[in-house]
Amino acid sequence: MNADKLLQLSKQHMWLPFTQMTDYENDPLIIESGDGVRVKDIEGKEYLDGYSSLWLNVHGHCKKEINDAVKQQLDKIAHSTLLGAANVPSVLLAKKLVDIAPEGLTRVFYSDSGATSVEISIKMAYQYWQNIGQSNKRKFVTLSNGYHGDTVGTMSVGSIDIYHRVYTSLLFDAIVVPFPHVYRHPSGDERVVCEESLHELEELFKERHQEIAGMTVESIMQGAGGMNVMPKGYLKGLEQLCRKYNILFIVDEVATGFGRTGKMFAVEHENVKPDMMTLAKGITGGYLPVAATLTSEEIYQAFYADYHEGKTFYHGHSYTGNQLGCAAALANLDLFEKENLIQQAEEKSAWLTEQLKEIAALEHVVDVRQMGLMCGIELVEDKKTKKSFRKEERVGYKATLKMRELGMLTRPLGDVVVFMPPLAATYDELAEMLLILKKGMEEVTALAVTD
Repeated sequence: MNADKLLQLSKQHMWLPFTQMTDYENDPLIIESGDGVRVKDIEGKEYLDGYSSLWLNVHGHCKKEINDAVKQQLDKIAHSTLLGAANVPSVLLAKKLVDIAPEGLTRVFYSDSGATSVEISIKMAYQYWQNIGQSNKRKFVTLSNGYHGDTVGTMSVGSIDIYHRVYTSLLFDAIVVPFPHVYRHPSGDERVVCEESLHELEELFKERHQEIAGMTVESIMQGAGGMNVMPKGYLKGLEQLCRKYNILFIVDEVATGFGRTGKMFAVEHENVKPDMMTLAKGITGGYLPVAATLTSEEIYQAFYADYHEGKTFYHGHSYTGNQLGCAAALANLDLFEKENLIQQAEEKSAWLTEQLKEIAALEHVVDVRQMGLMCGIELVEDKKTKKSFRKEERVGYKATLKMRELGMLTRPLGDVVVFMPPLAATYDELAEMLLILKKGMEEVTALAVTD
């Protein structure tokens, strides 16, 4: 089928996620193939994958070892249910995940997306307290501007107005505490922000810990809320407060896991050991939809009982623990070891920090937030006063369209441009992406100020 016909059909029948379809109809794109850190559209134009196909591609596209693992599994079986019966790749992957996870996480519950992995953690935490006879602990604490997915439960513990406000009446009430924004704090002092924020949280815990079941946080860096980085010591402080006040600590590593921050998991930066940890995105190297919720043995044992006691965890998905996905995940993790990818990510992160100084110096870049190979670049009209561009101008969106024109794909979060390349990108490829990133932002911000 020719390109024009495919574009016509996409406009007639497709409804894309997180997309106003009038935007798509004005600037349509259909990807046909990919190789390494590049993808190609149906008209033959190539683009650098500057956002890892929405933060999940690790080794680049068409990685032979993962392709082969999926093909080999396909010759055995594509899928069988995990309801009451395990399968070989899911068992092997569970062992592998426990081996690389923080100490104390011993059980793996599979699902199919980041949102479902967090939804499961919320339900598990809620039922855990019911199962052990503390039914008063029903509330959840979360951070402002947090994002954990788009199911009803995950929206309830999320706090991004533009995504969640229309569904308010559907959601349960969570206790929202302010995210410790160093950039937006009058002092600009990381230590001060950390201490103030933890003190405020402890006051809340002192008063209400008997009704709080758990606290959900994105690990070190908020993603969809604007690529916001926690001050050093804050995540560790949260862990300590949750332990002190007997609150389950649920860490969302969906975006930050699998090398994205320069460690296998972002919690490793502060030696944090959560009660639950949620995983997705990079778990299969960006190949297939697999997610996992890891829990402690203590939590697992609260559900382990004779059937008549009514402690079973009634949750599941049709494709839970899918063999093709688990096979891809196993091959992905083998490549982390074989190619020493964590060390590579750490070294590239340090190099990227230096390169981003040039971008930070641009006239309309007010803040560059980076953790490993996760970067958010905030654009403003006036750098001195931190005055934002008017929302109607959609400067971040226009900047990413310009980057697409120049040969790189990414997406903005408002006027925060996301840069999150595959971990396997070479230094030359990263440099090529950074040139496009810089040029796209410079051209669009200059036009916005002129207008």
